[in-house]
Amino acid sequence: MNVTIRPLSNNSKEIKSVREFLFKMIKKEFGFDYIPEWHQDIVKLDEYYINPKRNNLFVAYYENGDIIATIGVRAYDKDFPEFRQLYSKDTTSSIWRLFVDNRYRRCGLASKMFSIAENFVKEEGYDKIYLHTHKNLDGALEFWSKMGFVVVLDSNDKLETVHMDKKIQKLEINSQTSDFCHAIKL
Repeated sequence: MNVTIRPLSNNSKEIKSVREFLFKMIKKEFGFDYIPEWHQDIVKLDEYYINPKRNNLFVAYYENGDIIATIGVRAYDKDFPEFRQLYSKDTTSSIWRLFVDNRYRRCGLASKMFSIAENFVKEEGYDKIYLHTHKNLDGALEFWSKMGFVVVLDSNDKLETVHMDKKIQKLEINSQTSDFCHAIKL
């Protein structure tokens, strides 16, 4: 499978295609259409993902040009009272809009998308990654656990929302070792 993954550009045609893909996936996964308080980031992709330096939306394109997956990274921008002491926009990133077209699931694409997002998070100097998912999404909780996330809060709400986070592992290379060996402090 020949797939290209790249950050969303500020191209109006590409933005429109990504927006259509995201709303199609939301309809398929959750069964509802546009809800203003939940989907402002999709309507304003440039304000949420393109323009802010520490944010990004990665898009996977199949060899024929079709969009087959997305994942967004933003500085933490929620105001959940229970997390005010845990997260801040300076130290915490958040994952949004990981969607993989059904025809391309179970081949490692979601893991690859997250790996690219996680590398971006490390490069931008964040300490943690926050996300929320839903227990009723097939395989979502298991996937994020496999990616190293832990449950911080199970909301037990009607959307079956689960809040998760992951600490970023930073590597320190000891430069006093030989050229052939590197000591790594985890």
